[in-house]
Amino acid sequence: MKAAFIERYGGPEVLQYGEFPDPVAGSGEVVVDIVAASVNAADWKVRLGEYKHTKLPLIPGRDFSGVVNAIGEGVKDIAVGDPVFGVCEAGQEGTYAEKIAIKAAIIAKKPSDLSHDNAAALALTGLTALSAIEDTLKLQRDETILIQGGGRRRFWHPACQAY
Repeated sequence: MKAAFIERYGGPEVLQYGEFPDPVAGSGEVVVDIVAASVNAADWKVRLGEYKHTKLPLIPGRDFSGVVNAIGEGVKDIAVGDPVFGVCEAGQEGTYAEKIAIKAAIIAKKPSDLSHDNAAALALTGLTALSAIEDTLKLQRDETILIQGGGRRRFWHPACQAY
């Protein structure tokens, strides 16, 4: 498979592109053909070496959306061909690649009305927002919160006359 990877820590110039072995689904895992991956601050921090527990060479990236292409032993509720999205567990990287093997228990089926790009962008940022609401704010049932800018927004496209 093709992947972006690093063999040493540093700036953007250390990113390389090349071949890696295809991942294999272990027990409780699935292999996902990655359609979209997002870029987060954690990714460039890994590249800079701020998380030196990582082993080199390393394929960065934590968020993804794609389609299941293989299932390991013991996986239920997910089938080959299912569109899924998720974020890697702490300490796992690897979404800047064509495929990833990941625990089935930490991914979700992608809603049909959510694009792969948007699903990949939702994973870590969505967990961060959820953590802020549940763990930091400790929002309780029947309490209200204003989420500024949380609504749908129209995006400009060259084919449109206006925003």
